[in-house]
Amino acid sequence: MKPGITWIIFAGLALPLALFADTAGDALAFKTKRQAMVAQQILARGISDEKVLKAMEQVPRHVFVPGNIRSQAYADHPLPIGEGQTISQPYIVALMTESLALTGPEKVLEIGTGSGYQAAILSKIVESVTTLEIKRKLFEQSSRLLKKYGYENVSPHYGDGYYGWPQQAPFDCIMITAAVDHIPPPLIQQLKEGGRLILPLGNPFSYQHLVLVTKKMGRYTVQQITGVLFVPMTGRAMSIKEE
Repeated sequence: MKPGITWIIFAGLALPLALFADTAGDALAFKTKRQAMVAQQILARGISDEKVLKAMEQVPRHVFVPGNIRSQAYADHPLPIGEGQTISQPYIVALMTESLALTGPEKVLEIGTGSGYQAAILSKIVESVTTLEIKRKLFEQSSRLLKKYGYENVSPHYGDGYYGWPQQAPFDCIMITAAVDHIPPPLIQQLKEGGRLILPLGNPFSYQHLVLVTKKMGRYTVQQITGVLFVPMTGRAMSIKEE
């Protein structure tokens, strides 16, 4: 063994401790960044739901980010994930999740799986998550990641989210993670009485308002939360207007 190097015996093999230190250091570095993200970007901006804060601290955001920009995974802005799509800014993920006022037993539908990160966050809080992605490549990538990292209560599907997923409706809550200029009627229909839907509503090619829609007595009310900028919802949403 070389002098000046600490060695560790593992399964009969002598390996330098530095090898393990490097691996652990990478993991620790991401965990430290994640804790800072929660403290500085989320908690400091008023997100107070303990379930949301815990989920944001637990889910390894960096595994849902392309390798060439992984060092920016915990930065305070959205990041490109390919196919013209993005992973949302951490604060917006937390804000949308908290706005749904989730308690735990809910069945949630997400429109726009993207990287799979938002579905992973939701899965830490609710009973089940059904998520739809219209981009085939992103669907395949996110499905692999969600399975690999053990998010067993997430059910990914490939399809146009405008039509929702009637096979598992009704849903307690629905989240749309792409901009649309009207509230898709099929999604309102698949929302339970008293259910909540959150989405970036407005011009898909400009700024939108993040709004919370609550279904009551077959009708719905809309509450504005804040201004946002999301990529457009594609598929049927691009060719239909609210009647």
